[in-house]
Amino acid sequence: MKPMGKKRVILLLCSLMLLSGAAEAGAQSAVKTQTAAKTKTTTTAAVKSQKNTASTKVQVPVDPVPQIVKNVSPSVVGIIGRSTDPADKTAANRNNLTHGTGVIIKSNGWIVTNAHVVKGLQSTVVVTADGKTYKITDTYVDETSDLAVVKINASNLVPAVFAKSAQSALVGEKVVAIGTPISFSFRNSATVGVVSGLNRAINASYRLIQSDTAINPGNSGGPLVNMKGEVLGINSMKFAAVGVENMGFSIPAETVQYVINQLFKYGEVMRPSLGFNMEESWSAIVGLPTDDPLTITKVISDEARKAGIHENDVLYSIDGKRVTSVVDINEMFKSYMPGQTVKLLMQSDGDIVVRKLVLSQDSGASDDLPSDDSGDEF
Repeated sequence: MKPMGKKRVILLLCSLMLLSGAAEAGAQSAVKTQTAAKTKTTTTAAVKSQKNTASTKVQVPVDPVPQIVKNVSPSVVGIIGRSTDPADKTAANRNNLTHGTGVIIKSNGWIVTNAHVVKGLQSTVVVTADGKTYKITDTYVDETSDLAVVKINASNLVPAVFAKSAQSALVGEKVVAIGTPISFSFRNSATVGVVSGLNRAINASYRLIQSDTAINPGNSGGPLVNMKGEVLGINSMKFAAVGVENMGFSIPAETVQYVINQLFKYGEVMRPSLGFNMEESWSAIVGLPTDDPLTITKVISDEARKAGIHENDVLYSIDGKRVTSVVDINEMFKSYMPGQTVKLLMQSDGDIVVRKLVLSQDSGASDDLPSDDSGDEF
């Protein structure tokens, strides 16, 4: 083997150095590429993590109540006046005022409220949500349902939207009561609660909605509103006793519409009557589930006498529909008129009989009203 010359050795060393530099550069480039890839992956992962964190944040729903109150309040009015009740010894005092609430039902000034709000009031004033005052020019009252409609000379008012039926409501559903509690300066106060029960038969001729919204004196005649902004009913009464909390009652929308339509069409409610007083069974009175019939305690109308109905007869059904309470009959008679003929399934002298009866008109006169122990007439 021939010894390499200096030139060849120097060339070889240079080649080796070049190869070594290229390898080192390649290695550094690979490291940089890997580092860049790792950085990109880490950044992408961090971005995804942030997106996932953002997407998993709990979205708190917006409470609809403030907007509902804002939307409905222009349809709510305050009603104030002086009582003319002779039993009220302070009625002559000009500072002794009685007030309640009403709901606008027509843009031309018609308002629905409770009968007990406007009955016996004088110098009555209606105050709308924008602070304008109006005198009442016309009034129609139906004490049986505790509803009334009043008229003011106004235009372009905002009528409330009524639910087609309160039966669509659910127990536990959130509701808002708007009204004028305690002081007339508290107009358009709102309280929130839930529907506590439906079809309550308590101290009224028709079934009521029960809610736990705070209803105080002055709230009468105001709306009970659902979360759609619809009026479910007109607030009418509450239980007020030591140990009793948040038990308010409202007249359902369908009863309100029935009475309003009758008052607009006839000026009164053409309410049919069977023409006799009835007594409910003990079970029905205390609220137990029952199919017990009603007992006739007094025959009043000529139509009932002609039909062969007597005291102590028992009533099971009307036109094939079982009735166990006087409220059942009132609810059923929303779709009937005086003069119509109905079939009554009854027991008379121990025999089951069918009587055909022409319905009379419930005049509401005092001689048609039952005594304390004789039941109720419808």
